[in-house]
Amino acid sequence: MKYTNPVLLSDYSDPDVIRVGDDFYMVASSFNHVPGVPVLHSKNLVEWEIINHVLKDIPFLGYDKVKHGCGAWAPSIRYHGGKFYCLIPFPDEGIFVSEAVDPYGEWSLLRPLVEGAGYEDPCPIWANGKCFVVFAFVKSRIGVNSQLAIFETDEELKTPAKKYTVIYDGHDIAPNIEGPKLYRRGKYFYILAPAGGVKTGWQVALRSERIYGPYETKIILTQGDSPINGPHQGALIDLDDNGEKWAFMHFQDKGPYGRAVHLQPVEWHRDWPLCGEVTDENLPGTPTDEGEYPVDISTGAKIDPSDEFDSFKLSPVWQTPANMQEGWFTLKSGLKLNCVEYDKKALSDLPQLFMQKVCHKNFAIKTKCKLNLVNDGDEAGFVVFGKEYVYACVVRREGRNYIEIRKGEIGGEEDEALALSQPYDENYITFQLSAKYEEKDMLACKFTFGGSAFTRKFYASPGVWTGAKTGVYARAQSKSKGCATFKYYRVTCTDNRVR
Repeated sequence: MKYTNPVLLSDYSDPDVIRVGDDFYMVASSFNHVPGVPVLHSKNLVEWEIINHVLKDIPFLGYDKVKHGCGAWAPSIRYHGGKFYCLIPFPDEGIFVSEAVDPYGEWSLLRPLVEGAGYEDPCPIWANGKCFVVFAFVKSRIGVNSQLAIFETDEELKTPAKKYTVIYDGHDIAPNIEGPKLYRRGKYFYILAPAGGVKTGWQVALRSERIYGPYETKIILTQGDSPINGPHQGALIDLDDNGEKWAFMHFQDKGPYGRAVHLQPVEWHRDWPLCGEVTDENLPGTPTDEGEYPVDISTGAKIDPSDEFDSFKLSPVWQTPANMQEGWFTLKSGLKLNCVEYDKKALSDLPQLFMQKVCHKNFAIKTKCKLNLVNDGDEAGFVVFGKEYVYACVVRREGRNYIEIRKGEIGGEEDEALALSQPYDENYITFQLSAKYEEKDMLACKFTFGGSAFTRKFYASPGVWTGAKTGVYARAQSKSKGCATFKYYRVTCTDNRVR
């Protein structure tokens, strides 16, 4: 069976993947969005489903408000001694760990391994009765980058590190090296890491017979003549217990689509893993557009962005950009969003935005909303969110509802109206969006709502370290009993309608 890259055209940034028996598990960055650190499952590395999140919220001061681009960066997942361990870096708080016996079940509260700002991308390995953790540095927080370091902890990761040792400096031959992942095969320890930057970089392998080095360096994957830029941070995955068959997953920055996940074959030559299509064992591989399933089964697993809101809990595709608060919503005859007071005019820092990732190259969204706006300033809407965002809404003003389309940007003081307000006296409104790929990773969008040609075309924008997101919200300018109940949120892939 053949697959086509990317296997996940969706924003699962900084993926890390492991195999446990016949199952594969992935974790990815979630930044300031909660629930945080999604856990995905697959039987074949091609078809994936979301099964859980490690974090219900972000347990540090300040995350009740929106902190764009902060939060949970580039986690790693490993299985050791009957437990799953997820190491999560927070660039302003430190490196923490959560554990679970069952990845579908409850993950433990975070406990610190290294506290302080400036550390990212931790990954553990066990050897000689200890756990060694490799990590990188965040220049904007600590003034240093292009270096990798290791600290030690106990086998159950309960002892915070007292010190760390820099084991690799990539300034000369691997600038901006980050995202390290630790492995062992045969006599070597390996560190796989991206260098050169998110949009234009390459994959490096380091190897040494000793955990603290010195490390040899080899470039193992570059863009070459392929259209797959980066290729950036990812994971080397063993496909059997013999250490003979391997695969590699990495992300590609695709602008408003986010950081899409690709699957590459791996060949070993002279104890070096070369990823992608290999034409010369002395040269790095290049990313492939398609390949054979690494495991020859099909399960039909998928991530379904549609939601009928008929469950007792939200679908795991939904996240908010700040910790969820009691009173924001209930699931009763739909997703009932209360008009929670918000004292800013711009939507950019609204914490109660309920959003999800873009999942298709071309798509349409339709969501029906029952309006119960009570006070002037009560508002409900449908947003395509990024650094720049556009949203359609119904707002109550002078005792009457009006429909509008507005745009804004993160950091802006006030959003701008793109279309003149029109009175709207119906109790229900259906928001619709059509989104179409144009040129290189440009996502052209058009709203239609209010049952008429009240439309506006615009281009989706990526967020801070994320792709664009779509979603719904309700808010108020003062305390209100107003609300908006979304009856469904239906996402349709329209790839085969678009040439």
